[in-house]
Amino acid sequence: MKFLGFVLLLAAAIFTWNPLHRPIEYPPGVLIPSEPEQTQTSDPSMTCGDYQLTPLAHFALDARVLHRKIYRWNQRASSVPVDLALIWGPMSDQRVVDQINISQSMRFYWFEYRSPPPISNDQIISHSTNVHIIPATPKILSQCKSLRAGELVHLSGDLVEAMGHGLGTWRSSLSRTDTGNGACELMLVNEFRILSAPSPQDRQSIANR
Repeated sequence: MKFLGFVLLLAAAIFTWNPLHRPIEYPPGVLIPSEPEQTQTSDPSMTCGDYQLTPLAHFALDARVLHRKIYRWNQRASSVPVDLALIWGPMSDQRVVDQINISQSMRFYWFEYRSPPPISNDQIISHSTNVHIIPATPKILSQCKSLRAGELVHLSGDLVEAMGHGLGTWRSSLSRTDTGNGACELMLVNEFRILSAPSPQDRQSIANR
């Protein structure tokens, strides 16, 4: 009897958990029309955890979360605990997302699709990125760790170069069109918030531009 009660409790927990954690889907249409904004900076270096951070550029973007990866078991994870695979522009359209598979591991992200691609490969590369998150506050860390795939977010802060004893140098990309090793953004996030999805009328207006 106790075992049956445990099974029922476990089933109820799974049933409750799944809708709260499955990816969020939207009607067709571009959700994030804006491009990331990157500007020069001369801000001084600062200490963050095990790293000395040198700001390379101010960086802000609105994006759709395609995937999230939490890291716990290596030295870098204490200061850079979360990676977010983010998309915007034509990549943020549900019709495109439905045709692309995404995965994250070892601080990289990969995508694959069946030919022909839903949009050009160049568009996929230039409208998606893997951001290594350095949260400026515990609240931002908690928010990033709890994100669901599909949520719309705003991030603002600095792209940085990080140096640490025994950790070497870790430098952010400053381009949205590069690929491979070194192509990810390393970002000190000072501001984070969840965005509301645009209305169907707004999506239609974007499509007509």
